[in-house]
Amino acid sequence: MTENDNLQMKPYPMNDRAEGERVCFSFVSRTASCGIMLYDRGTGRLLKKIPFTEKDRTGYVYCRTVENIDVKTNTYLFYEEDRLVPDERAKVFPQRTGYGRERSIADLKAGFDTGEFDWGEDCFPRIPYSQMIGYCLHVRGFTRHASSGVRDRGTFSGIREKIPYLKEIGVTTLELQPAYEFMEVPLKEEQRLPLMTPFGIMEETSAGRLNYWGYKRGYYYAPKAAYAAAEDAPREFRELVRALHEERMELVMQFYFPGDVNQNEIAPILHYWVKAYHVDGFHLLGENLPIDLLASDDLLADTKLWYCHFDTARIYGKAEQPLYPHLGEYNDTWYYEMRKFLKGDGNMLGSVLYHMRHIPEKAGDIHYLTNYFGLTLADMVSYDYKHNEINGEENRDGNDYNASWNCGEEGTSRRQSVKKLRIKQMKNAMCLLLLSQSAPLIFMGDEFANSQKGNNNPYCQDNAVAWLDWKDAKKNAEMLEFWKLLIAFRHRHPILHPDRELRLMDYLACGYPDLSYHGKYAWQPQTENGCRHVGIMLCGKYAKFGSGSDDTFLYIAMNMHWESHKLALPRLPKGMKWEAAFSTENGIGTKTDLREEENSEWQRNIAPRSIQVYVSVPVKEKKARGTVEK
Repeated sequence: MTENDNLQMKPYPMNDRAEGERVCFSFVSRTASCGIMLYDRGTGRLLKKIPFTEKDRTGYVYCRTVENIDVKTNTYLFYEEDRLVPDERAKVFPQRTGYGRERSIADLKAGFDTGEFDWGEDCFPRIPYSQMIGYCLHVRGFTRHASSGVRDRGTFSGIREKIPYLKEIGVTTLELQPAYEFMEVPLKEEQRLPLMTPFGIMEETSAGRLNYWGYKRGYYYAPKAAYAAAEDAPREFRELVRALHEERMELVMQFYFPGDVNQNEIAPILHYWVKAYHVDGFHLLGENLPIDLLASDDLLADTKLWYCHFDTARIYGKAEQPLYPHLGEYNDTWYYEMRKFLKGDGNMLGSVLYHMRHIPEKAGDIHYLTNYFGLTLADMVSYDYKHNEINGEENRDGNDYNASWNCGEEGTSRRQSVKKLRIKQMKNAMCLLLLSQSAPLIFMGDEFANSQKGNNNPYCQDNAVAWLDWKDAKKNAEMLEFWKLLIAFRHRHPILHPDRELRLMDYLACGYPDLSYHGKYAWQPQTENGCRHVGIMLCGKYAKFGSGSDDTFLYIAMNMHWESHKLALPRLPKGMKWEAAFSTENGIGTKTDLREEENSEWQRNIAPRSIQVYVSVPVKEKKARGTVEK
């Protein structure tokens, strides 16, 4: 048996496989008359029609090795009877078509990706969830606006140009909305088709409707050509991943699999992106996914997998502890509970305290207040209702309930009191996000209050509604600086990002539990239905700095009521005192130092709808009169 025969008898993996001038093609078909159409890439001229034979078939899979193919100048389509069929497992579509332009099947001739790329010393960062700061973005929308200042706007290269900015604001992990090949405009041959969004199938839409987000069945092995500035989309994507890894940053890709996708195909798709593109993880979306099998996949054991829920007890059993906990729960529970608390709803405190400390066993928890769906951070405090009229669905699309509050006036406001309150509410939201003990994630631009004008479902808006306006970074510099302050504060205090859930116990016998709650009086939290304020103390003795020394004590005073409330701070160990670090009401500094009251409790009046954070500091010894400080 020759090497060529051996290659021909192996239909898996199902992609084309090039070895020199030989290519092994695999195609699934239930018709007897099918084969390969080989074209010249430059002219589009048909070079050869190669039928599959009965000898090529195993089940419904046809597999054949073809000699004398120039992988640099040849492209191909499959055919069934008299119908041309694009290769749904193609690795690259070299014929460039501008984003949003209508394409035909003839435009989807597949090329060959040899995988040739100098990865150098590239390695996977494998950032633990306790250290992760996530940032979800749309590849095109992130830099397409002229204000982005990048050379290659709306592309993988555009993201690469923004890596210094992302690193500056503390991002460790990028999550990309669908960046594999998909048809943002239906093919010319398709007259009508259902439009799928994460909220379900919408009513039938005519050809030409733009699917900006890309949540539909795609060509899952190929990076989206229209997201590349150069002709070689695979190379540009690899350059992005390599550049991120050089800065010890990760890339996680969203993959949406509708119900008609063969479940057996999903694992090979993920394997391919890990091996060919060094992707760090996947956020899995879709219907009837084989989640347990993917979570137990040995090749993906070091790859982040995000899904709405994992049953780790069933996946791992009671005894097994994963070497690298790679599973991450990603659902909207935190999203809604925190939004309702932020706007002042009652009976939320118990849920909020649970979500702020919760870390699933043997997994991570991705928490967020904003995402690609729903209102942005700025719109969450500016609109009570969705405003999706521009989508052309008579405002029926998108979620009707957003747990948002407009702070007194719908939309843009000139009232200083409303504008001031909105800024404070956005800062409160950032505090809830970054002072919680799991893995935070935001949507692009929320760090500087980007707005989508109240549109909570811009699935078809390839324009300024969905593009990130980078001028807001300067316009809303106060928000951006507060975000940076919080990121730095979180990194400085390991007690804010432990690798497992805090236990509310003094298991070190140090006199303090790792986590405790307080009300008007220390150690006595008020959790009645109408209570919207609480003090949270984190004991630094349960977390270590890199030097091995203990972290400080932290106290987070939260009041989401429209009236001020007193909160007590517990006494610290001898030689330490509380000092104000920052406040969403007063900013940064220690102008609000505490004074001990007669009842020996330390209390502080917390302003309405505000968060005040304190840290423990050493008490400076008073100098005796006449002595000189050394």
